[in-house]
Amino acid sequence: MAKSAHKNQLAPGISRLSRSKVFSKRAAYKIVKDGKAKVAETEKPKKAEAPVSERSDLVKALTAESNSVYPMSTIPKSKTGRKAIRAPKLRKSITPGTVLILLAGRFRGKRVVFLKQLKSGLLLITGPFKINGVPLRRVNQAYVVATSTKVDISGVKIDAKVSDEYFKGEKEAKPKGDEEEFFGKDAKKKEHPAHKIADQKVVDKEIVAAVAKVPFLASYLASSFSLSKGQAPHTLKF
Repeated sequence: MAKSAHKNQLAPGISRLSRSKVFSKRAAYKIVKDGKAKVAETEKPKKAEAPVSERSDLVKALTAESNSVYPMSTIPKSKTGRKAIRAPKLRKSITPGTVLILLAGRFRGKRVVFLKQLKSGLLLITGPFKINGVPLRRVNQAYVVATSTKVDISGVKIDAKVSDEYFKGEKEAKPKGDEEEFFGKDAKKKEHPAHKIADQKVVDKEIVAAVAKVPFLASYLASSFSLSKGQAPHTLKF
């Protein structure tokens, strides 16, 4: 037991301080094994400053406008992804002719007929337009509910031109004029392309005929889906 003063004893032979505390207070760590005290380290000599001529050369090198070996600034390059962009898989509950309920967008709540999946993974649907006013459109399958109702569209032929490029908007030159020309009585209303109207009639003609064969199917497609008070969507059977 290390020696301790009388005031640092809790009881005869029991020190108030621990061995490490006594070691610290006695500064025993400063005593080396050979009994000689450690010599305090002298301050390191300061480095001699470079002459003014050398410093000016260094400044010129650091502030040079261009460098033939290394570029002055590095432009970060974007990493190229290794994964190829693939169209998402179609849900098993969605097949050609399935009646879908739209959950978002301009026509949310409408019941539409699914025609096919495009290369981008989006679904090609139609109202038909004559029944509920929904034209040929692309929708994401994440925003539809598949129902158990189906329409026989085996006889419907969809033109190959109806693809993702078919729905890209045509760029128009911005007209220059005053406010009255845009919002006045003489403002020109944007017209739907004539070829798209013709394509809509061709597709809807066969689908409307197939819908007419099933009783109450036309009124079912014309009505909008909505939840009343107390209805839970997860308990409904679509």
